[in-house]
Amino acid sequence: MSDKNSLLHRLNDESAWQEYLDYKSEKGHCSQKELLDWSDFIEGGKYREVADRIIGGGELSIPEKSLINKLGGGKRVVYSFTDAENRVLKLLAYLLYAYDDKQPPKCYSFRKGFGAGKAIREIIGTPNISRLWCYKSDIRNYFNSISVPIMLTVLESVLDGDELLLQFFRNMLNVNKSVFEGAIIDENRGVMAGTPTSPFLSNLYLREMDSRFTESGTVYARYSDDVIIFAESEQSLNEYAATFREFVNKYELSVNPDKETVAPPGEAWEYLGIEFCNGKIDLSESTKRKVKGKIKRKARALRRWKLRKNAADESAMKVMIRVFNRKFFENNHSHDLTWSRWFFPLVTESDGFKEIDSYLQKYIRYIPTGSHGKKNYKTTYGNLKDLGYRSLVNEYYKFKKN
Repeated sequence: MSDKNSLLHRLNDESAWQEYLDYKSEKGHCSQKELLDWSDFIEGGKYREVADRIIGGGELSIPEKSLINKLGGGKRVVYSFTDAENRVLKLLAYLLYAYDDKQPPKCYSFRKGFGAGKAIREIIGTPNISRLWCYKSDIRNYFNSISVPIMLTVLESVLDGDELLLQFFRNMLNVNKSVFEGAIIDENRGVMAGTPTSPFLSNLYLREMDSRFTESGTVYARYSDDVIIFAESEQSLNEYAATFREFVNKYELSVNPDKETVAPPGEAWEYLGIEFCNGKIDLSESTKRKVKGKIKRKARALRRWKLRKNAADESAMKVMIRVFNRKFFENNHSHDLTWSRWFFPLVTESDGFKEIDSYLQKYIRYIPTGSHGKKNYKTTYGNLKDLGYRSLVNEYYKFKKN
C-alpha cells in the first residue's frame, strides 16, 4: 500500500472528523455541551498539528500514568496523552473499525454490531446450554501486560501493508516511558489501558486463540480479558482450559487464578455481569457486590458532606437518589451503559434488582442518622418516591410490559 493511501491520512480529513462526530452523536456518547466542544475542536482545526506530526512519522508525547480505584477494590493503571493527542487517537480508533473483519466472530469487545449483549444472547441461545460444562477465566492486567514485540508482529499480519500506520504503532508502543507523579519513569506499558487505541490492539492480540476456538466449533466467547468456554464433558472442558492456558503462556500473559471457575451442568455460571442458571438470568453476585460497595461509599461521603455543610437531610438524600437514578436509568451521555439499557433486555428474574433496591433504600435512610435502625423508617417509601427515588424492580417490569 502506498503511504498516500494510509489510513493515517484521514486524520487530516475534516469529513472524517465530521463522520466521527455524527457517530458519537447518534450513539449518545456525548452531551450537547460535549458535542459543541468537539465541533469547536474540529472547526478550529485544532487536530492538525497532532495529525501532521503523526502522518510525518513523529512521536506522541510521553503519556501520563494514573491509578484509579476499581469498584471491587484495588487500583487500575491507566494512561493518557495530551487532550489534542487523545482526541486524534479517538478518531483513529474509530477509523480502525475498517479492520473489524480481521477479528474472529467470537471476540465481542469494542466492535460495531457486537458487544456484551450479543455475547450473552449467543451463548444462552446455544442448544442445551444448561447441560454443558462451563469454564470461566480472566487474564491478569491484560492491556498493560501485552508484549509489544508480539503485538507488532500481529499488526504486521493485519494492517494490509499500511506501513505508515504500522510505523505509527511502532513509535507509540516502543517508547516504554511514562510520566508518573511528575517524574519520567521507564516501564513496560503494553498497549496502555485507557488510551483510545488500546481496545483495538487488545482485540487483535489474541486473534489466534479466538480463531482456534471459533474454527473448532467450541461454544466460546472472549470480551477483552474475560473468556468463557463450554463443553459436553468434564474431560473436554479440561482440554479446552489447557488450550486456553497454552495460548496465554505463548502470548506472555498470565491467568488470574482468583477468577477461574468451573460450573458443572445445571449449576450457575457468571459472565459479563449476569448469572445464568437453568435458563434463568439474573444479576451476578459480582455485579451486586460492586454496586453495593458504590452505594455504601457514596452514602458515607454524603453523610460527611451533610454534617460538614450543615445541609438539610432531604438535600443529601436527593443527591444520593440522583446519582443512582443516573447510573440505573438516565445516563444516556456516558460511555458506561445504564442498567436499564444493559441489564433490562437480558435478565429474566428480578431478584437481583429487588436486593439492590432494598440495599439502596437502606443507605438513603442512613444519610440523616449515620446508623441503621428502626428510626430510619420514619422516612417512608412514599417519602423516598417524593424525593425522586425510582425502584429498579418497578422500572424493570415497566420495561418488560412495553
